[in-house]
Amino acid sequence: MMTPVAGADHDSGDAWLTAAVDAAQRGDETAFRVVYRAVHPRLLAYVRALVGEVDAEDVTSEAWLQIARDLERFGGDADRFRGWTATIARNRALDHIRRTGRRPVAGGDENVLLTLPDRADTADQALEALATGRAMRLIARLPLDQAEAVVLRAVVGLDAKGAADVLGKRPGAVRTAAHRGLRRLAELLTETSTSDGVTFAGTPAQKDVR
Repeated sequence: MMTPVAGADHDSGDAWLTAAVDAAQRGDETAFRVVYRAVHPRLLAYVRALVGEVDAEDVTSEAWLQIARDLERFGGDADRFRGWTATIARNRALDHIRRTGRRPVAGGDENVLLTLPDRADTADQALEALATGRAMRLIARLPLDQAEAVVLRAVVGLDAKGAADVLGKRPGAVRTAAHRGLRRLAELLTETSTSDGVTFAGTPAQKDVR
């Protein structure tokens, strides 16, 4: 049975996630639970960016049903798995939007908001905030293409090529959308800090989004 590395996460645990996916494909239920716990929060955040808070859990559950059903046919490492699951989640979200007749939204948890001090005016600081998972609400104020690019890169953890494969776009277009989205988020975070006066002490930003 596959045993996950204690404390592993997306930044340090690609090897064990790849091993967990491989074990899950062989029918290891414990490994599948490990994979689910590692991937689900980021996948849910992406679906929220498309369908909103109310329907995100149901749509993501539909995506996991397909992921479980098709897992044996998947081939690749942890990065490819994140891209594969994001593609499935996006397709389920778009199906939901077509069924309900609603327009896609860009947004996250409406109950959380993170603000930065006045000096915070860079894309790196915006990405730093996103890395904590507490700034998703502000993505609702981005154009959808920028919101998707930012979430896929900063939250789901895909590189430009992986995100481009999910979105059916060129990597350069995804980089541009992510860069513009992060710049706008930096502005929004600064604006909110002037009214709320909350100081942010974050985690190291991922530097490769642009």
